[in-house]
Amino acid sequence: MEHAYPADELMPLTCRGRVRGQEPSRGDVDDALGKFSLTLIDSLDTLVVLNKTKEFEDAVRKVLRDVNLDNDVVVSVFETNIRVLGGLLGGHSLAIMLKEKGEYMQWYNDELLQMAKQLGYKLLPAFNTTSGLPYPRINLKFGIRKPEARTGTETDTCTACAGTLILEFAALSRFTGATIFEEYARKALDFLWEKRQRSSNLVGVTINIHTGDWVRKDSGVGAGIDSYYEYLLKAYVLLGDDSFLERFNTHYDAIMRYISQPPLLLDVHIHKPMLNARTWMDALLAFFPGLQVLKGDIRPAIETHEMLYQVIKKHNFLPEAFTTDFRVHWAQHPLRPEFAESTYFLYKATGDPYYLEVGKTLIENLNKYARVPCGFAAMKDVRTGSHEDRMDSFFLAEMFKYLYLLFADKEDVIFDIEDYIFTTEAHLLPLWLSTTNQRISKKNTTSEYTELDDSNFDWTCPNTQILFPNDPLYAQSIREPLKNVVDKSCPRGIIRVREESFRSGAKPPLRARDFMATNPEHLEILKKMGVSLIHLKDGRVQLVQHAIQAASSIDAEDGLRFMQEMIELSSQQQKEQQLPPRAVQIVSHPFFGRVVLTAGPAQFGLDLSKHKETRGFVASSKPYNGCSELTNPEAVMGKIALIQRGQCMFAEKARNIQNAGAIGGIVIDDNEGSSSDTAPLFQMAGDGRDTDDITIPMLFLFSKEGSIILDAIREYEEVEVLLSDKAKDRDPEMENEEEQPSSENDSQNQSAEQIASGSQEVDLVDQEPPEESSLNSHPESLSPAVTDNAASISPSEQNFNPTENHETTSLDGECTDLDNQLQEQSETEEDSNPNVSWGKKVQPIDSILADWNEDIEAFEMMEKDEL
Repeated sequence: MEHAYPADELMPLTCRGRVRGQEPSRGDVDDALGKFSLTLIDSLDTLVVLNKTKEFEDAVRKVLRDVNLDNDVVVSVFETNIRVLGGLLGGHSLAIMLKEKGEYMQWYNDELLQMAKQLGYKLLPAFNTTSGLPYPRINLKFGIRKPEARTGTETDTCTACAGTLILEFAALSRFTGATIFEEYARKALDFLWEKRQRSSNLVGVTINIHTGDWVRKDSGVGAGIDSYYEYLLKAYVLLGDDSFLERFNTHYDAIMRYISQPPLLLDVHIHKPMLNARTWMDALLAFFPGLQVLKGDIRPAIETHEMLYQVIKKHNFLPEAFTTDFRVHWAQHPLRPEFAESTYFLYKATGDPYYLEVGKTLIENLNKYARVPCGFAAMKDVRTGSHEDRMDSFFLAEMFKYLYLLFADKEDVIFDIEDYIFTTEAHLLPLWLSTTNQRISKKNTTSEYTELDDSNFDWTCPNTQILFPNDPLYAQSIREPLKNVVDKSCPRGIIRVREESFRSGAKPPLRARDFMATNPEHLEILKKMGVSLIHLKDGRVQLVQHAIQAASSIDAEDGLRFMQEMIELSSQQQKEQQLPPRAVQIVSHPFFGRVVLTAGPAQFGLDLSKHKETRGFVASSKPYNGCSELTNPEAVMGKIALIQRGQCMFAEKARNIQNAGAIGGIVIDDNEGSSSDTAPLFQMAGDGRDTDDITIPMLFLFSKEGSIILDAIREYEEVEVLLSDKAKDRDPEMENEEEQPSSENDSQNQSAEQIASGSQEVDLVDQEPPEESSLNSHPESLSPAVTDNAASISPSEQNFNPTENHETTSLDGECTDLDNQLQEQSETEEDSNPNVSWGKKVQPIDSILADWNEDIEAFEMMEKDEL
């Protein structure tokens, strides 16, 4: 008020107000500014919470006297709704509360509500779209699409922008009796619900407001989506409409299934939710633990909050974005309040004084690093401590409110905070609105919702006596395994982990590099350390640590150290060179090179990109897993051996078939039904020892592709294949040997050739940069001396168990996947023998290319992504 009023925001370094148009444009950030004294309106109910009722009364008078909502300014519909409309409604809610108490605001006659109604009508033209989703911006004076409005040409909006209106608009309708506001907000929410991705039940980040098509198809709980989920749950709390809770529960189930990898929350693709969309997290997701508390799912809330706190202790503030190994991705910090919000709700849920210490740390850091003579300055870089001349209105609206409430006793607040719900901007709306002016017709949509098996979906509000029966240390037991998840100099090197492991002088019971999943003694050690091994349906393996299940606290520490070593091994593997896919081409009669199978390469053996291709007949090895000396060496001598994945290291299989005289090897996945159509390809890793003794080429086929060769052997006995770095042209000599084909076969041959050549062309296009690829995990090797059933951690995902683990490591195989590589169409029909049908349906190349192009577009969009 001293340095900036009546400007929208304070510039704390230069001690003046930020006025739109008088300062250099900051792009979209400035869309929150509308020349309507933003910070004053946003802070109205904060004054009451802080028991500054006299100052509140003076502030309301200033708003009524000075604020003009009819300015020729283009503003964000989303920001204006949550900050200004929400601020006016929050101020009105507490003004009528104070008036009822009889001491303050006796003159008040709903003036703030009338201003809110005026603003609501100014925002309504934004909803003039076929979908009902609002335009992202509107001119306060001229509305939308008029020449003087300078807006209305936008086509896209973010999910949160369209889905974070229901609380303010419904409250405005309930307060005034004008149902149009709630109707418009409900229509927007209904449209977003209808457009969710039905198989994953996730929503994207941005959507076309005219067609409803998803523009950005990545999904998370951070920027662009965050408050959409928040408002679904809170709309149920405020309005009592069951459909909002059912929608939230459906989305929440998907979030915990795909996005939550405790303690991380990682974005995924809505159409391919098992594929991570990025390897970093943004600071806005810090609100999510608080929302989980409101939902009653406390364990993951504690885990994610603790991880965020460790990041804050490392950098003093939460960076705007940070990577999965907790390095700074975007270094700014605009004094965001979301972490303080979650801290407040966790303290309310647990009563654990630990969260008071967290709050104390936040306050100390603000005073030590952000406080400047004229206010609090945003951090330009948390690593250097440099400031930015910026203090957003949400700092006073939210940060002060949540921190005060965290430390306040009940008597420190002059009203019962439990009678109100917080909007996403921390404005207070009274719960009695749920029974006021209910004129909105509600259609029965219960049948639309999937039945979800989750005890968290009980129709009850959280009760701390039920959540924490006689166990004040509950939250501590969940936090304990995560207290070192972020190290001061992370990511740590393996050497340092070893040094720390031996610092106490005691040798760890099991090192990650030595672990073998088939060793019963190792499994017993894991059990003692509270680590369990989980085999997933898709072939992946997860290591999950529950510290409370360890035999002792020392064993729990050993388990944590073991998990950290696993992550370090994974990080090292991620740096290894990614090899391109290879080809297995069936060249014998009646295929003649028309069937080309996409194969995963090996990091050992003959490099097919540098040497001539290997050609030979195939033969199955005995034993089929190739894990011991072959009993049929005469059958594989001079041939390419077929071996099954599993039971031992790939390198061991290669040595056994090489010793038997094989000229090459094809490993066929033992995961029945796996296919390059639906899964990323892999490269087979070595066993950590010197593999120079392996001189034959080794390739990997998924089960579906491998079965094509096995079926061909059963049908024709003699099957010859070509192992190469890419498919070769059809053999002219074999063409001459082929009998004259019918015209129908000619057509089939041409189709098969198009498929093979098409896959080669796409190979040139679909080479994503390594840092953008997301490695799915399949169980093969860990590192040195690990069995092929154990596995190395997927470095970019570290697939944490989404429901119950304290620390989880997802393992990938002896093969590290080559994300989004060729998906070969090997299911061509047999074209010379009319009596033989493979029973495989060939996917049109157009649909394959469309799918690949969609993935490419998604990655290109992520490169341009900004908060």
